[in-house]
Amino acid sequence: MKRILTYGTFDLLHWGHINLLKRSRDMGDYLIVAASTDELTRLKGTHRPSYHQYEVRKTMLEAVRYVDLVIPEHSWDQKVDNIRKFHIDTVVMGSNWEGSERFEYLRDFCDLVYLPRTEGFSTSQIRRDLLVDAVDRPSEVSVTSDSRMASI
Repeated sequence: MKRILTYGTFDLLHWGHINLLKRSRDMGDYLIVAASTDELTRLKGTHRPSYHQYEVRKTMLEAVRYVDLVIPEHSWDQKVDNIRKFHIDTVVMGSNWEGSERFEYLRDFCDLVYLPRTEGFSTSQIRRDLLVDAVDRPSEVSVTSDSRMASI
């Protein structure tokens, strides 16, 4: 059985994420997704906090048919432990990580593949588009509840 592992925040789950998950699963028999915890997302410092809390993102990922297991990514440093614990054959990441020291060292432990990003889809772009929509049509925007706090 060939085991694949990928990492990400997977906030505002979109077609680019689904495409990455499908292509990752197509490379093996079992796909494990390590989703960044809320704490790690805050520590990364380069992104806003996730819109959806970890447990909600985990549940959404578990509902994707290409995903066999979702585990928490608590730190940047757990990757080798994950590879060993889950007997990973290949780590797959989006091409935006290609050449990054955060992943290149994993070549000593398993195969490492970078897949091209899905053109035109990113969480950052979705956030920008929603903001433009809200600014352009403020009378049509209403918030009735905080969906980030939804319980599962």
